[in-house]
Amino acid sequence: MIPARTLSLLAALLAAMLMPGAARAQISDDAVKIGVLTDMNGPASTPTGQGSVTAAQMAVDDFGGKVLGKPVSVIIGDHQLKPDVGAAIARRWYDTEQVDLIVDVPVSAVGLAVQSIANEKKKLFITQSTGTADFHGKFCSPYALQWVFDTHALAAGTAQEVVKRGGDSWFFITDDYAFGHSLERDASEVVTKTGGKVVGSVRPPFATSDVSSFILQAQASKAKIVGIAGGPPNNVNEIKTAGEFGIFKGGQQMAALLALITDVHGLGLKAAQGLLLTTSFYWDMDDKTREWSRRYFAKVNRMPTMWQAGVYSAVWHYLDAIKETGTDDPLKVTARMREKPVEDFFARNGRLREDNLMVHDLWLAQVKSPDESKYPWDYYQILAKIPGEQAFGPPDRACPMVKK
Repeated sequence: MIPARTLSLLAALLAAMLMPGAARAQISDDAVKIGVLTDMNGPASTPTGQGSVTAAQMAVDDFGGKVLGKPVSVIIGDHQLKPDVGAAIARRWYDTEQVDLIVDVPVSAVGLAVQSIANEKKKLFITQSTGTADFHGKFCSPYALQWVFDTHALAAGTAQEVVKRGGDSWFFITDDYAFGHSLERDASEVVTKTGGKVVGSVRPPFATSDVSSFILQAQASKAKIVGIAGGPPNNVNEIKTAGEFGIFKGGQQMAALLALITDVHGLGLKAAQGLLLTTSFYWDMDDKTREWSRRYFAKVNRMPTMWQAGVYSAVWHYLDAIKETGTDDPLKVTARMREKPVEDFFARNGRLREDNLMVHDLWLAQVKSPDESKYPWDYYQILAKIPGEQAFGPPDRACPMVKK
């Protein structure tokens, strides 16, 4: 007869021996692989691109390079701003390369294509640079999260705060594609609701080289605010041309519904001074933002955009949720991410909502003049905090995950 105490000790030893195997079973393929699907050489490569890859790798390294004892790796894909290319890479990554999470994905058309693949494959996708509100609206998915912004938050947040400050007449220069139209629609709705008026708009084609005629129409409108409803490269070209045509000197202001710190850096303060914009992140806001951003700068030699900072934030929270749940199962991980507030160097008052939108505070900023800037990348004066609930609004009931 084996004594009961000995049997008890043997059972405990057997359980301890089995625990590593059980832990392994919770991590698919005994590894966690994160794919940064981005634009490496096109017009979105500066605010995303290699900088997003660096941010993801920093998060992995800061986490220790492992989760639950399993290695975490980062791979790179270039979707070339083409939805079919993005979808093909996502399918290959999920099917044959054991990618557990895709991040970044600039340009809404590509983001929606990748979201469709993530939903089909039941694998996780967190976007930082896809802006369409449809991502968490009518196309929402339990496997796709939107972490940094949407068109409604940038447009509505900017419009509401600018109208409050007396900017009550608007003329829009709107990129002629879905993203630009969405920005103009959301901002126009808020302008009129808050007592302002929209006096007109023009729609230059995407990536057009000559925007002079559109700037002249905006100038002739005499609107107090010229709203730039679009992203790179048109927004930079329009702001630069407006400065050359004397829009700011003539008393009009420009409000960029999407502008990134790299856009301002490329323009220079002389051209961009006075520009109003809304951002999810500014590197020089407090000690937490400065500490992380300076580490990032040492690797990339420029300060991070909100998209790049958001990549780090999302990757860290994803890995932390795996650690706390003991699994990389996508739905269990996202459930844990919803339970915890997001309060880090990137986000203030952040929470992942039922529609998989991460709601957090935004900031209305004005670009400083050359005389106001005291050191490199000292570009923004923060004018106001825009609470997340105000900026993002309530969940879209078109999303099936939203309780009716």
